[in-house]
Amino acid sequence: MIEAAILDRLRALAGDRLQTTLSIREQHSRDESGHAHVLPDAVLFAESTDDVAAVMRLASACRMPVVPFGTGTGIEGASIPVRGGLSLDLSRMDRVLEVNVDDLDARVQAGVTRLQLNEAIRPHGLFFPIDPGADASLGGMASTRASGTNAVRYGTMRENVLGLTVVTAAGAVIRTGGRARKSAAGYDLTRLFVGSEGTLGVITEVQLRLHGQPERIASAVCTFDTLEGAVRSVIETIQLGVPVARIELLDDLQMRASIAYSKLEGFAEAPTLFYEFHGSEAGVAEQTATVAELAASHGGGEFRWAEKTEERNRLWKARHAAYYAALALAPGAHSMVADVCVPISRLAECVLAAQRDSRAAGLLAPIVGHVGDGNFHVAYLARDERERALIGRLHSALVERAIDAGGTCTGEHGIGIGKRGYLALEHGEGAVLAMQSIKQAFDPLGILNPGKVLPDAG
Repeated sequence: MIEAAILDRLRALAGDRLQTTLSIREQHSRDESGHAHVLPDAVLFAESTDDVAAVMRLASACRMPVVPFGTGTGIEGASIPVRGGLSLDLSRMDRVLEVNVDDLDARVQAGVTRLQLNEAIRPHGLFFPIDPGADASLGGMASTRASGTNAVRYGTMRENVLGLTVVTAAGAVIRTGGRARKSAAGYDLTRLFVGSEGTLGVITEVQLRLHGQPERIASAVCTFDTLEGAVRSVIETIQLGVPVARIELLDDLQMRASIAYSKLEGFAEAPTLFYEFHGSEAGVAEQTATVAELAASHGGGEFRWAEKTEERNRLWKARHAAYYAALALAPGAHSMVADVCVPISRLAECVLAAQRDSRAAGLLAPIVGHVGDGNFHVAYLARDERERALIGRLHSALVERAIDAGGTCTGEHGIGIGKRGYLALEHGEGAVLAMQSIKQAFDPLGILNPGKVLPDAG
């Protein structure tokens, strides 16, 4: 509990930007995950890097926990204040600070969302490709090392963040990286903070790599006879080096959910791939011919094309709403979303095993995936306590299988609360000890997003 005297000092810093009303605290007690809600003691809406620095200096002096908050769209509990304290909301830091058209980069405040950035840069013929589905804040996306549907071609936030402005636990402002496309100067602090989930510092500005809008964009849907056929066609597409922008898998159960939720009339409840192709007219034609041939060889049907902007938007809106469509299969059910990523050669075996295990247990567990880079999600739904216990076991088995295959427990959602126990399994005790040493160096008082990412020391 934040003491009254500390609240008074925060109010002196922020005025009415400090809120303690129950409704505001409830909004900051949760994200989109199934993790338990925890109320912060107060919420402060920052508007500048200086605001954040002042808050962190006070927090350091008072040993007050601080949890950064963007849009609350995460699904691993990273923004839930599990030990109370202050929720530091960065959503009002929403200015695009500069766009460098010739150099293909931009600098934004942490609260700018991906849709807001793309709206600002569209007139310049540019776009920012990282698309996790939700209109997440770019600071939050950097903090969780987000990716999404375009990652197979454009990479993740790791590849598209050039530099950061970060406020440390002690309230110092540091700048990492820069606008150059490469540098050999010192430690790569940018990559250290990208993916740290607010446990090492508060990201307040992000320097981003931009891309030119493709000459041609074409999207297509292909239905397959079997889930294995769909996944095998993806594997061969990637192994042949076809530069597809997106390949998204939806199994038959997820298609049933999406057809009902997103009103996808005329689509079949069968394993399905959503594709998108970017490039020149000739390049897109060559890509689509190759991929259509591969799909047909694995039981794929005719491609259903969506070339007009409104048709493509409708298609990808349905894909982005897949999680909510899955939840609608069992209203009120507890959800747990697996987020494993494996080498592409092991993808079919891992996806098929996940589906087989969940169906043998009688669970509703739709599967979707950014399968072009080996990343897939299983949305386990528990309708009662028996199923909730089953989910825990199946989720652990899935993660262990992925790690045994040379993969990871989380391809893009982050560790947050729920996956802290898998870090040592994936990286080894020595690596976890090294991470804890880094945490101790950057946050010796343990006030930055405590209870996240790392298992408790000792």
